[in-house]
Amino acid sequence: MTESTESVAHDAETVESKPRARRERHDEQITVEETVAPSPPAIDPDAPEWYLNRELTWLAFNQRVLHEAQDARNPLLERVKFLAIVGSNLNEFFMKRIGGLKQQIGARVRELTVDGRSPEQQVSECLVVVRDIVEQQRLLASELHRLLKEQGIVLRSHQRLTEEQRQQMREYYLQNIFPLVTPQTMDPAHPFPFISNLSLNLLVTVRYPNDDASGLARIKVPVGSGIPRFLKVGDEELYVPLEDVVANNLDLLFPGMVIEGCELFRVTRNAITERDEDLADDLLVMIETELRERKFAPIVRLEVQKDMDPVHRGMLAAELGLDEASEVFEVDGMMALRDLFQIVGVNRPDLHDPPHHPLDHPKLSDKRSIFHIIREVGPILLQHPYESFATSVERFLLEASFDPKVLAIKMTLYRTSEDSKIIDYLVDAAQNGKQVTVVVELKARFDEAANIRWANRLEEAGIHVTYGVLGLKTHSKVILVVRRDYNGLRRYAHIGTGNYHAGTARLYSDLGLLTCDPAIGEDLTELFNYLTTGYVPKRLYRKLLPAPKMLKPALLTKIERESEHAKAGRPARIQFKMNALEDKDITAALYRASQAGVPVDLIIRDTCRLRPGIAGLSEQVRVVSIVGRFLEHTRIYHFLNGGAEEYFIGSADCMKRNLESRVEVVAPVDLPELQRELQQILDIQLNDRRDAWDMQSDGTYIQRMPGEGDDPRGSQQILIELAERRQKEARRLKKRKPKGIARRPIFER
Repeated sequence: MTESTESVAHDAETVESKPRARRERHDEQITVEETVAPSPPAIDPDAPEWYLNRELTWLAFNQRVLHEAQDARNPLLERVKFLAIVGSNLNEFFMKRIGGLKQQIGARVRELTVDGRSPEQQVSECLVVVRDIVEQQRLLASELHRLLKEQGIVLRSHQRLTEEQRQQMREYYLQNIFPLVTPQTMDPAHPFPFISNLSLNLLVTVRYPNDDASGLARIKVPVGSGIPRFLKVGDEELYVPLEDVVANNLDLLFPGMVIEGCELFRVTRNAITERDEDLADDLLVMIETELRERKFAPIVRLEVQKDMDPVHRGMLAAELGLDEASEVFEVDGMMALRDLFQIVGVNRPDLHDPPHHPLDHPKLSDKRSIFHIIREVGPILLQHPYESFATSVERFLLEASFDPKVLAIKMTLYRTSEDSKIIDYLVDAAQNGKQVTVVVELKARFDEAANIRWANRLEEAGIHVTYGVLGLKTHSKVILVVRRDYNGLRRYAHIGTGNYHAGTARLYSDLGLLTCDPAIGEDLTELFNYLTTGYVPKRLYRKLLPAPKMLKPALLTKIERESEHAKAGRPARIQFKMNALEDKDITAALYRASQAGVPVDLIIRDTCRLRPGIAGLSEQVRVVSIVGRFLEHTRIYHFLNGGAEEYFIGSADCMKRNLESRVEVVAPVDLPELQRELQQILDIQLNDRRDAWDMQSDGTYIQRMPGEGDDPRGSQQILIELAERRQKEARRLKKRKPKGIARRPIFER
């Protein structure tokens, strides 16, 4: 019996035992039926209070990353790495998110987000969180500085160097850096100079010896182009910041002048300068123009050293058009923490995670043609970085480039690395007479310049380069190879969750599918015809779920189908693993599925609008975030579907931009063996007791800690060891494979 029913029954007994009181107080008569509490109204899953804010949840993710830097269980230089990552992420947050919100404010946007916030509210709340993160960074940087010193890696100010070391640094500065430094004065003849994005700058106060009037000069610290932020002193691991060396050798720039002060500052500019593609005659020219304009974009943040003269601080804010109270950040300690990546690179293996070397996929371990292998063994699921990108994806393109039976190669290119072999293989393929088509996404944020270079190089090699569909980013990761096999043309494909980038393939967790499934090959042919023409009508896809036309409706339909299964008492479950859950329609559908009784497991790396564990709305939902050695980048969609399970992998997160404004590809994984591999990944991460964080109903996160009897390893370490076990088992089976009857050699006569 429930508590409310017991209360009602007690009231009824009291009424029956006191009839006189009931007659005397007729107006207070109650009946059992009248005291039954009405059913609570159903919670509306579309109400704003059930949605978390995108920007705030992304900042919460960075707090989890910062916790990795604070976690003493991690090796010291790995902790420094995470501190640098947070610094880099905050730069990007101001450039993209705060910059975008300020554009909305400037445009007087009044529309509220799905969580009910205006642009002004979002900026205000975000800056409160950012200032808290910055303070945590300050305290942590001091602690890590001390721990590094104990390990013989010392970051030291110029003032604390010995006289001999100072002289050594002065000579190095004169020979290697001084010619690159250009002071700029600020007076009626020299207006306030342009300050480039994320550059370190010194504001120098100088005067003549016999003059009380002082002037100001700006010096850009020339970090980059081969000049490191931290200069090594001598043969030991002793480093001094470059800005410190410049500041303590100002007499070389201002000979005979009195240096009254030197203060460090940095600005962050808005990175959103996109133009209307519909008005562009040439997309390549438009993107190049955007890149130039970004250099002069409005400033969204000014960072100054803590003890800066208040007059100078106010002058900088005024000259840069900033609100001093909200847009100026005092930095107590090191500025531009991203540059700590240089220190992370110090050769101290004992202060890093154990080295990880990706392994060859067991099915790709022999030297036969990769196309023969795919044709004979069927679809192959690749797990990066646990399995090698070089011996799978790069091998796929390498062999396609020289295989005489390969006639055509088509692929999408969103991001790639400077040292990538992908471009070389595509050029080789074209030179070997293959038809090569590459869809290059010019608007991949912060990689636009690199992609323009790749596009130009590919075109020079005679490759057909296209820039996708007007108004849509091409975010899909697909390769299609057309080969003349023994029985006719056959299409081979790679579909991935990550970019064709050799560097990130060692740092990000991603999946790939190698297949020669005829239906997928036909679908990819349709997709590339769409990407190269932009013509949409009557494109039918048998297996793939491309965005923006098909993916979102398909996901919503499949979520609703799970709800119907649950209501009918059939097996139902939804499990999604992705970077972000931001789309309101998908979030509302998951709420409705939970209300219908569907268990929903979400492994979401960063942004997540959904609030789990709310009575009547999301009791069936759990949200887990994995933060570990590798950046979680995999997308898996799983539906139990009454027992006829479905698994999909692909490039798309459940974000409005991915589902409605990008060309994405999500592909089914049908082979039961590969489905078991995907389920294993999901199960391992859902049961992680080391790297997992559980989201609470208010949007906060609590990190799991291994209890007695729990596996203390994180899910990523378990997946490393599983890859090793798969390879050992494959080698064992290969050794046991019967050799067959030796053939007598046949010699030519």
